[in-house]
Amino acid sequence: MKTILVTGGAGFIGSAVIRHIISNTSDTVINLDKLTYAGNLESLASIENDGRYNFEQIDICNAKEVARVLKQYKPDSIMHLAAESHVDRSIDGPAAFIETNIVGTYVLLDAAKNYWQSLPEKKKAVFRFHHISTDEVYGDLEGTDDLFTETTSYEPSSPYSASKASSDHLVRAWQRTFGLPTVITNCSNNYGPFHFPEKLIPLVILNALDGKELPVYGDGLQIRDWLYVEDHARALYKVATEGKITETYNIGGHNEKANIDVVKTICSILDELVPSKYEHAEKYADLITYVKDRPGHDVRYAIDASKIERELGWIPEESFETGIKKTVQWYLSNEKWWQSVLDGSYQRERLGQN
Repeated sequence: MKTILVTGGAGFIGSAVIRHIISNTSDTVINLDKLTYAGNLESLASIENDGRYNFEQIDICNAKEVARVLKQYKPDSIMHLAAESHVDRSIDGPAAFIETNIVGTYVLLDAAKNYWQSLPEKKKAVFRFHHISTDEVYGDLEGTDDLFTETTSYEPSSPYSASKASSDHLVRAWQRTFGLPTVITNCSNNYGPFHFPEKLIPLVILNALDGKELPVYGDGLQIRDWLYVEDHARALYKVATEGKITETYNIGGHNEKANIDVVKTICSILDELVPSKYEHAEKYADLITYVKDRPGHDVRYAIDASKIERELGWIPEESFETGIKKTVQWYLSNEKWWQSVLDGSYQRERLGQN
């Protein structure tokens, strides 16, 4: 039985991690989340009344409050997921990414170091700081057969990926300089239930259902490795509890797909489950619209996840075909969740407004 502090636990991946821990272990979780636009406590409705779950609405840049939470709850480990994560938003407004992803990680690392140094030796020996990052720090893959490994050099392309690369370097510096026991994971593109609707897969699903255009950047041939979020949550918990200190683990879904193929797959599933009722789109694929590519758009990401399989025994359970069908079905069955995001009521309810 451990006590785990999860930052960003109301976000897409963070909420999946918390649901996994509460549903499958005997551990206690403290969810520390600022509740920005991407934080949605409704994603945790299934476990929010569990006695092992605690929520603290805190900005990780608030050093005093972070220190208070560590002193109050005395966690055995920290899983750091709090981050600004949308590439397009980082292009439009980089400042929030610098503040949260770099400054916030520094504040959390410094508080964690002070807390860890104050622990009795037995508890100090088992403590770890798990930093969750992205494969986007590696930049672009040139060859069709190349894969990102844990030793691939960093070449971030966007303000988002640059800020995450910076946070990775800070984590390694705190380990090397201060001895803070850290572990880092870099993951490929996640998808699945409770995904914020501005991201590609939920955007396509919801736009299609509403008869709107399905925007595809450039030629749509950008390749990503798709990882089902619940598979990722299992991997993260395994690394947090069994991963070797100072190590990095890449986590991927073994599902390389071009963006246009992802969009067409979603359209085909929707054609099967809820045939189009729109005159301007006999098939949902008729809604596909190619738009100007975004600046600095990487062409291909692909993860070599053999290390985590070899050392920790983790492999993804979902193929893209099974995972994407589950995802589409989830959105069809959970209109209340995504409608509250689209109309903003999820934020008004949090603030006690009508």
